[in-house]
Parts: sequence; structure tokens; C-alpha cells
Amino acid sequence: MRLTTLTTAALAAVVGCAGLAAVTALPASGSTTATSSMAADFSGYQIVKLPNANVPNFTRRVVRCPAGKRAVGGGAEAQGNRAILVGSFPTEDGGGWYGIGRQDGYNDVGISVYAICADVG
Repeated sequence: MRLTTLTTAALAAVVGCAGLAAVTALPASGSTTATSSMAADFSGYQIVKLPNANVPNFTRRVVRCPAGKRAVGGGAEAQGNRAILVGSFPTEDGGGWYGIGRQDGYNDVGISVYAICADVG
């Protein structure tokens, strides 16, 4: 698996390494020997939450990072009887996170969305 700078930064943020000075990427071969390192600056680390709200099935909900910050990770939660999370992914510009869901037997679903935001240098 090849890690990009954003993927590496997101992985570090998800495991709680907000003060991380350097992130090591593994080579594409899957070897456990690290061959390169990338500096990651997570200053201004913050989790932004879009609270649960019922929306029609398959409606995108989006949470945006504050001005000057980028989403280095995120997630979403589908809430309700037989609710299913259909999608959880970054916005096209990297400034927020989407959550999409559906609920079997209902016309709407509760969706909460979270973004892990930071000043990425």
C-alpha cells in the first residue's frame, strides 16, 4: 500500500498523534523497514462536529473546518433503527468532511459528521 502525505497525516491524526514531529511511511512493498520520513505539522489541531440531524436518505451532510485549516481525517455516524452509513469522505477541497446515510423502512436518517482539522504545513 502506498501512503500519500495526506493519508499519512490522516493516519497520524486518527491515532491521536497531534504533537507528532515526523511520520514514517512504509515502502509500497509492504516491508516493515522504513525508507523515508515526512514531517507533519499538526498545529491548531481541532475536532469539529456537526450534531445529529434527520435528513432525507442519501442526503450529504457536510462539516467544514474553520478558516485556514484543512481536514486531516474525519468520520460520520448514521443513527436510527436500521440506519446504515453509506459514505464518509473528505470534501473535494479538503476543507471539510461529508457523511451520507440511509435508514431501511424510513424516508430519513440521523447523520452526525466529524472532521479532524489542523493547520497543515
